[in-house]
Amino acid sequence: MSGRSVEVTLTKAGRTKIRYPAEVLSEGEGRLSVRAPWAAEGVRDFGFVRFEPGDVFVEHYWRDRWFTVKEVRSAEGVLKGWYCDITRPAVFDGSGVTVEDLDLDLWVSADGSEVLRLDEDEFAASGLAASDPEAAEHAVVTLDELEELGREGLIDLLG
Repeated sequence: MSGRSVEVTLTKAGRTKIRYPAEVLSEGEGRLSVRAPWAAEGVRDFGFVRFEPGDVFVEHYWRDRWFTVKEVRSAEGVLKGWYCDITRPAVFDGSGVTVEDLDLDLWVSADGSEVLRLDEDEFAASGLAASDPEAAEHAVVTLDELEELGREGLIDLLG
């Protein structure tokens, strides 16, 4: 049911990384799309993009996919791009969605000119390849697939 409020929880290495409210835009059997304002404190400048108060994220979660896609717009509605988190498949119910961040990320700029693989060093340091080789393989394959979609200009079709 669209319009209702849910809580998004992002975990990492067994701990809650961030939790924030979001509004449901659409919900299907294996998919949930929500809208949420930038939830962190202040500005986060990555060099290739700035997330700041007023930014709006339209986030897409799946029960059977190893990623999330977040369309990022400025307060004025200008598309900044898509931030894709490599995660375990999402778990959601009537009150919220929880995803486990696997460290790998992908950024695709609004015009498609930048497709950046992020945090590969964090992923390597996480020890996931040793502790859960199957999940690590899913993460790497998923990042490769998303990068290809980003380079083909198709990442927005996932939203």
